[in-house]
Amino acid sequence: MQGASYPSLKDRTVLVTGGGSGIGEAIVRQFIGQGARVGFIDIDTAASQQLLATLPAGATVHFEHADLRDIAALRRAIAGIRETLGPITILVNNAARDDRHAIADVTPEYWDERFAVNLKHQFFSAQAVAPDMAQAGGGSIVNIGSVSWVIGQGNMPCYTTAKSAVQGLTRALARDLGPSNVRVNSILPGWIMTQRQLDHWLTPEAEAELMQRQCIKRKLTPDDIARVVLFYAADDSGACTNQNYIVDGGWV
Repeated sequence: MQGASYPSLKDRTVLVTGGGSGIGEAIVRQFIGQGARVGFIDIDTAASQQLLATLPAGATVHFEHADLRDIAALRRAIAGIRETLGPITILVNNAARDDRHAIADVTPEYWDERFAVNLKHQFFSAQAVAPDMAQAGGGSIVNIGSVSWVIGQGNMPCYTTAKSAVQGLTRALARDLGPSNVRVNSILPGWIMTQRQLDHWLTPEAEAELMQRQCIKRKLTPDDIARVVLFYAADDSGACTNQNYIVDGGWV
């Protein structure tokens, strides 16, 4: 399905975290389709190289390998993208992992690691690119949250707690960066059918329940999220900031 075209995205430098697969891959592809210069960071080199091999000829794209739990490595990766593609004026904080876990099994170390995977890097990525955006006269940060905490999903308390905090982070950054014309919004996906979800979590029973609860009776795809990301990144949403937008097919 052909999506909208956003002329303001052409030649912009975009950073996508977790861009090697899943929703992140779709976001990378959609920005490439808009003519943007796209840098992405991922821990999975094999998946990232596979993505690079399938992008259109002439795409301006740069991959940096990093474990986003290591903030020094994250900063080096962002610096590498900036050096290769120029100042970053669009950031998509996408990287996350929704591993299931029981309350009784959570240790202090696991709690900290889950927050490092799902929340901490969002702040430090924004911190790293905010000067680029201020110097350029503005920019857009899109944080990817989750409806899991809104619906009260169980069996992953560290994940849902971290994802609920994305809303607070979004509002804090929007307030503090607004004077520099930097917009900050978050998108809360519902159950998006990435390969990881299909491989690990989707059962016939879970799919039946999802179709009963969603207003729209179809499986949602990574492109459903990526297209909304484009809107919040583009100048078309120039008056939108401090918002948390749900994309879940009417599940909530």
